[in-house]
Amino acid sequence: MATRTAEAPLNPGTVSSAVDSYFTGFNAEDYRAVAALFAADGVLLAPFEEPIVGTEAIYTYLEAEAVSMRAVPVEVETEVDADGNQRVVVRGRVKTLLFTVGVRWTFVLTAADTIQSAEIKLMASLQELMQLDRG
Repeated sequence: MATRTAEAPLNPGTVSSAVDSYFTGFNAEDYRAVAALFAADGVLLAPFEEPIVGTEAIYTYLEAEAVSMRAVPVEVETEVDADGNQRVVVRGRVKTLLFTVGVRWTFVLTAADTIQSAEIKLMASLQELMQLDRG
C-alpha cells in the first residue's frame, strides 16, 4: 500500500490517471469527461443516493448535483487487490457555496485504469450534517 499526502491537484504518476482526471474534471465542472472515466457499467455511490450506474446516469447526476462544488484531495492511499484491481482511497474535503465538509472517496479501478466504482462518504457526524442543513 502506498500513501501520499498533498494538496490538490494530485501529481501524475503518484496515483491512477483516472483518479487524477476525476478531480481535474470535477473541479472544471466537465462532468461529461468525469463520467467518461467510468467503465460502461461503472457505479457512483454518492451520499444519500441509490447507486448511480452507467456513464450517462453518472453524467446526469453530476450535472444536476455537483455544480459549483470543488473537491480538494489531501491524502491518497493505493493498494492492488487479488484480482489486479487497484483501490484508491482519497481523503480531503468538498467546498460548496455554503459550506465545506470532509470527504473520503474510494475508487476501484479496472486493469485498464477505468473507474469501476467510486464511493463518496461524508466525514461529518450526523449532528454536523444537521447543522449544515439548517444553514
